Amino acid sequence: MDAEKLRQVSKRYAESQGFELNPDEKTVNLIIQGLLHNEAKFGYRYCPCRAVTGDKEQDRKIICPCIYHKDEIKSMGHCRCALFVAKKSSAF
Repeated sequence: MDAEKLRQVSKRYAESQGFELNPDEKTVNLIIQGLLHNEAKFGYRYCPCRAVTGDKEQDRKIICPCIYHKDEIKSMGHCRCALFVAKKSSAF
């Protein structure tokens, strides 16, 4: 998968879950490149913000989107790597 395709897949996923991609294009580009690097190196798109341990059961938890991202978005407004962020409130 190339970077643009992964960006589109990630964007559709975020929208389907009620959040969005980080509006900072530089951050998104860095995370996408990290995901693609990890896929080339390890065979899976592990979150670039987390350490791969080599334990397949443990590492399965950090395949993007990792099991932690929804709780992180709720508590911090973004996931750890900041690929996904909470939607901005449009309340006036």
